[in-house]
Amino acid sequence: GGARGTNEDAYAWARLAHDVIGTPHVYPQMGDGAQINLLGFDRATIDEAANASTIILMAPDLKEELPVLYLRLRDAAQKRRSRIIEFVQKRSGLTPNAWRTIEYHAGGITDAVAACSADPDIVRQLATGDVVIIAGRANLAEHPLEVGNGVVAALQLVPGAKVLPAWRRGNIVGAIEMGLRQGEEGLSVLGIAKAAASGNIECLVLLGCDPLADFPDTDLARRMMAGAPRIIAIDTFLTKSNASADVLLAAAAYGEKSGTTTNIEGRVTTLSARVTPRGTSRPDWMIATELAELLGVDLGVSSVDDLTEAIAANVAGFGEATVAALHSARDGIVCHGTLPPATARVATIDERNSYDYRLVVSRKLYDNAVGTAKSPSLAHLTTGSELHLHPLDIERVGSTDGADVKVTSKRASMVFTVVADDSVVRGSAWVPFNQPGPSIGELIDSAEVVTDVRVESF
Repeated sequence: GGARGTNEDAYAWARLAHDVIGTPHVYPQMGDGAQINLLGFDRATIDEAANASTIILMAPDLKEELPVLYLRLRDAAQKRRSRIIEFVQKRSGLTPNAWRTIEYHAGGITDAVAACSADPDIVRQLATGDVVIIAGRANLAEHPLEVGNGVVAALQLVPGAKVLPAWRRGNIVGAIEMGLRQGEEGLSVLGIAKAAASGNIECLVLLGCDPLADFPDTDLARRMMAGAPRIIAIDTFLTKSNASADVLLAAAAYGEKSGTTTNIEGRVTTLSARVTPRGTSRPDWMIATELAELLGVDLGVSSVDDLTEAIAANVAGFGEATVAALHSARDGIVCHGTLPPATARVATIDERNSYDYRLVVSRKLYDNAVGTAKSPSLAHLTTGSELHLHPLDIERVGSTDGADVKVTSKRASMVFTVVADDSVVRGSAWVPFNQPGPSIGELIDSAEVVTDVRVESF
């Protein structure tokens, strides 16, 4: 984990993990984000994206997951500053404003992008000016490395394009850049989960993450939690995952601590505490530095400003983000690290049965996230877990809108209410993630490139 905290929190935890404990098995995401090497491409700012001649969109529905960015891009399209070429497995909130909408099935982004080279109108448009690729995880039932495949394919069409990563989680870029990521020969989150499930990890540390709610592969998340002999959790709320932890430490929440954060374009800005933390909860960096002391190592910091200065001194690309510079910078300071760019991978996908549907799973703006569930004014805004099919596909399976259907993957079978939705690409089935009702994660195998399901009427 780590996206919940500040840059200073992430830096302190990264030092504790890598330098004090000495483990390379560190990962900032819970299996539901894009690959971290999206940060290795030439990064665009949000302003550059909103003023580019062409925006290539291969990302989740920004209206649901990054609504402020959605508003900026919608304005760019409506005022004819930009033309949007979007690649979708389900039509998005920006589809009405897109110049071209290219539909494809999960696992097919490389072919979909490559086919654009045969469209003379698209080729001419890409040559008219600046191009920005906005890339993120559009489908939690698809392997996260497919995002990198799409970006690499797009850069072959437009070698000079910039990339803006579309991550939903708060300070995920800060966590990655601060070093809260795997070291040499370290396991990714999928590797950590499998090792824990097999009993090969002695202690699992949950840093503000809830695997039982957020990991797309629910079965693997359960086995990981059951297989770890010891679990330490640092969190702001009690969740299903940390309720069974051997040690649970209370961390200060947003608004209860000072520091800095880094957004998707790499802009570092300051935040300040506005609320007194309740009880004995403390900022993550305090917990991490005290644990380091108990393990015999002094990290050499005693305040947030000490950590901010340590980041400027030690984190590649963040040298300008000193305390003094940040306090005088009205709009923050853009900083980029030195990660290598993502590379394309060859994916082997089993041939699909003609009766199966390719599963698409993505998030809505409001879901069962603990912050939403604990808010009386937000908790009722969830939509529920239902299976969305194109109306013609509902007819094909012999069902009707609002009826119950059985949905079967290689892993399990579940019953969902089916909803007619013409925004879903024909041959695909879409389900919102982490909503009240049946958990679609029961059907997903995170080791597979895609998940195919059979839909049957009763």
